[in-house]
Amino acid sequence: MKGIEFIREDGKTVKAVIDLRVHKALFDEIFARYQAEKSANPNSNIHTHSDTNIATNVSGSHQAIAQKAIEEARTYLGTKHVMGGVSRNGLDCSGLTYLAFKEAGVELSRDSRSQAVGGVDISIDNVEAGDLVFFATGSDPNRISHVGIITKTGNSRDDLEFIHTSTSRGVVEEPLFQYDYWQKAYRHARRVISPLA
Repeated sequence: MKGIEFIREDGKTVKAVIDLRVHKALFDEIFARYQAEKSANPNSNIHTHSDTNIATNVSGSHQAIAQKAIEEARTYLGTKHVMGGVSRNGLDCSGLTYLAFKEAGVELSRDSRSQAVGGVDISIDNVEAGDLVFFATGSDPNRISHVGIITKTGNSRDDLEFIHTSTSRGVVEEPLFQYDYWQKAYRHARRVISPLA
């Protein structure tokens, strides 16, 4: 079926990967049923919808995954900026997001422009901890060149904080719109943690 990839083991369908761009209504129905069953049976980790033989495997809550990614990113605070770096000896902005989310079980692309098209677009007024924020810091205002992770939200944009790799200061955590530089360079936010989480 278009938009659904069925995973089979020993002749049985054990899982389905659903493309939400094609089957958002189906996902919403399955997820609503999952939430209802999870409320009734909090120890259940898997829900099978027998009518369609689709299983939804849930590995952790959105908040828990976001917190794990943020905690991992914070272990790099002070690490120097190195273009293309992905280690504690040095890393760039997308290297930080890549490593932080990998530790939390979420695979991201390696560069900021690819990360900028993953997940779903989120308004800056609706961001949550764990969402990615993207910037165009070069001469082309349409070319994404920087990424960071939202670490703190609040009642207004002034409360937002993010962790990122600064070329001059290394990995830092600071208010998102404290400096005019970031306000002008900001382009959009993306949620890369699956809605199933």
